[in-house]
Amino acid sequence: MSQIENVLYTGRTHTVGGRNGSARSDDGRLDITLTPPGSTGAGTNPEQLFAAGWSACFMGAIAKAAAAAKIAVPAGIAVDAEVDLGMGGDAYFLQARLRVHLPGLEREQAEALIAAAHQTCPYSKATRGNIDVQLSLA
Repeated sequence: MSQIENVLYTGRTHTVGGRNGSARSDDGRLDITLTPPGSTGAGTNPEQLFAAGWSACFMGAIAKAAAAAKIAVPAGIAVDAEVDLGMGGDAYFLQARLRVHLPGLEREQAEALIAAAHQTCPYSKATRGNIDVQLSLA
């Protein structure tokens, strides 16, 4: 297992009530209501939060890979992330799909950046070998 040598940031939240509760960060920037997936409640759910965090982090990893390859990150870069919660037998599992938009780049270049980002993105590292992940170029 990899070890952190230098902590860059620590996200801190306090959550109550689980999927029918709320979560608030220690700095107050995040203050959300949680509702179960598919419900009509006004809140969000952990799967949406995970998808948002992973896609934002993945875009940062693409930028780092592009800088290393001396490729300009195109305007309009975006990641559509889908995180599924499902069952396998009696157990709950996640699976994910990341669809990356890199307008204006040659397909080979874009796919190389996606592959490099998937190797360095902390969310990708955390999920590697643990859940099914599909990456695609939009």
